[in-house]
Amino acid sequence: MRSFRHAIAVFVFFAAALPVLAEEVGAARDLEQRLSKAEAAAASAQSAGDNAWMLASAALVLMMTGPGLALFYAGLVRKKNVLSIKMHSFAMMAVITILWAVFGYSLCFSEGTPIIGGLSFAFLNGVGASPNPDYGATIPHSTFMIYQCMFAVITPALITGAFADRVRFGPIVLFMTLWTIVVYFPMCHMVWGKGGLLNATLGGKVPTLDFAGGTVVHITAGVSALVCAVYLGKRIGYPTTPMPPHSPVLSFIGGCLLWVGWFGFNAGSALASNGLASSAFVATHLAGAAGALAWMTTERQKTGKCSSIGAVTGAVAGLATITPASGFVGPFPAIIIGAVAGVVCYLMCAVVKARFGYDDSLDVFGCHGIGGTIGTLLAGVFANSAVNPVYGAGKPVGLLEGHGAQVVNQSIAVLIAWVLAIGGSFVCLVIVDKMLGLRVSADDEHKGLDQTQHGEHAYEF
Repeated sequence: MRSFRHAIAVFVFFAAALPVLAEEVGAARDLEQRLSKAEAAAASAQSAGDNAWMLASAALVLMMTGPGLALFYAGLVRKKNVLSIKMHSFAMMAVITILWAVFGYSLCFSEGTPIIGGLSFAFLNGVGASPNPDYGATIPHSTFMIYQCMFAVITPALITGAFADRVRFGPIVLFMTLWTIVVYFPMCHMVWGKGGLLNATLGGKVPTLDFAGGTVVHITAGVSALVCAVYLGKRIGYPTTPMPPHSPVLSFIGGCLLWVGWFGFNAGSALASNGLASSAFVATHLAGAAGALAWMTTERQKTGKCSSIGAVTGAVAGLATITPASGFVGPFPAIIIGAVAGVVCYLMCAVVKARFGYDDSLDVFGCHGIGGTIGTLLAGVFANSAVNPVYGAGKPVGLLEGHGAQVVNQSIAVLIAWVLAIGGSFVCLVIVDKMLGLRVSADDEHKGLDQTQHGEHAYEF
């Protein structure tokens, strides 16, 4: 009888509690659904914000080529060659973009060997609106692809400053196209591609810190520029005939556009609108400012004056040098790196070039080749995992603690970039020169390339 009463009591208790329990379960499910929706909305908002920043960064990097680099170089040449040097940059915007879409992106970023990628992304196969988590978990794969395209565009365009005033248009476009395939694509894959030899995050055997292109862009372009300058020989009259920049104003405008565009170049390499992008943005600006001040100070000590061309070139040198380190160093190391660049790059352009007598027309090697080398090495010295956990496995480190091995890796990457740039450039130069001839005739050089190569001129004479 007592057991029966207990059973009745239990039944009554559960009968009374069941609606309450059902209500609580329903509330829990509703809360879970709301949380899921909130998480999805947050992820969507993050993706939208990151994508907007990356598309803007891609546009900023394209602006660096045209009008930035085009104007910067145009002001430095003689006025009879203004359109010629602009056309070199513009041609890369068209030619390399198509090359990139057909197979260039695939060779750089699809899986392949440690040296070069495969063809799984050829003709942009599989490159759409869905993210590729290897390269950008919150942005469309197509956004990452077009962002990287802008790097491929500007890199050969940088080289054109070395042979300004003395090359044929068609053959030099062919050279730069071959150079991009032979030098840029392998270097890009080694440093940034999945499984690349030097990739610090995706399976590289020699992990190298290159946040935005010290090896991939600046060393390859700068060292190749030196090879081109030596191979093609000096301009007629160099160095005895004065060849001053015809328009410092154009160069000044172009240099300032480059500075602004560099925020997309470096901060955009965070591949997200986050704290790392902010850190790279700050480091980039500080290094550019330090480079300009250091160049002006050194120039004043040597010549007694601070030129506008020198100031803006110093900024470019500082920006180029901070590029590989921008996402790994704090603000004051960035200032040090920029200041070192301003002094060393000035001496390379004003002293070393004159001593050795090579005619790098617009000092591409002195600014980009040397700047990229210095920046890549100093990235290993100043890298701090408090800025970017790629260095140090997430453990904050001091200024010098544990950096020795990283500097060794950086040195190996620098050596590979130099060797690839020298060998690849020379081979491409010889092939195109034997096929078509690279240098214009002496008569065409005297008349100017605007008239002889393009049938027009920018200025009335």
